[in-house]
Amino acid sequence: YAYMGMAWTGEIHGRVFCDVCTDGSLGPEDHFLEGAEVAVLCMTISGEVLNYQAFTNSKGIFTVAETMSESNRWDMCLARPISSIDQDCNIPGINNSATKFSYSLSS
Repeated sequence: YAYMGMAWTGEIHGRVFCDVCTDGSLGPEDHFLEGAEVAVLCMTISGEVLNYQAFTNSKGIFTVAETMSESNRWDMCLARPISSIDQDCNIPGINNSATKFSYSLSS
């Protein structure tokens, strides 16, 4: 028989919001975005790079989950916004405390 080792399941959760006043933080005027696309890049402890794609739910939450061997689990992950279906808020912002988009002001 072959020994497969212990299984490990990792989950990444995040929220995407529209940063209306572009101050880099979540405030009362900001709102969470449904249907936003997020790219998640993870590196395993062996150095393998894994790419994932996720979309936010009605509360702006995205989730990526993966089951793998304990010996090759994720070491670190990075999430960044890719696109938003909100036409007024579709400029990817800088990832500070949360994944966000900046509000695009009409000119």
